[in-house]
Amino acid sequence: MKKKVFVLFFLLFFLFGNPIQVADIYTTEKLITVDLHKQMLFAWDGGNIIDKTKVSTGLRKTPTVKGSFKIRYKLTSQTMKGESKAYGKYFYKNVPDVMYFYQGYAIHGAYWHNRFGSPASHGCVNVPLAFASWLYEWAPKGTRVEIF
Repeated sequence: MKKKVFVLFFLLFFLFGNPIQVADIYTTEKLITVDLHKQMLFAWDGGNIIDKTKVSTGLRKTPTVKGSFKIRYKLTSQTMKGESKAYGKYFYKNVPDVMYFYQGYAIHGAYWHNRFGSPASHGCVNVPLAFASWLYEWAPKGTRVEIF
């Protein structure tokens, strides 16, 4: 029994354990990919990268969720507040161009820091303001989001 479980685990890891690479992405539709290691967001259309930007994703104790998602809903502006044991309270008024893709996780503009290219968030994907505005207009609700 243990041998069967090990073989099954090995096969699953071999088939699905390798991280997605930008070169592995193919689509005929709009797609957003976020590379957590490189702290980069790529906008794809028809299998081609049409734009990219540095981002700030979650800090070590408040990581950005990995996986395959879709933009669930969009807000032009929202006040964001909360608290984490690791980093304390936060309160940001009028956060622009918010696109939720999973529970409380969103891609949005960030005016309160300029540390793009390094983790700096409570789990969201922070994007420079001009890019966030463009991305918000470009990506409709339902656009696929891949975070790896």
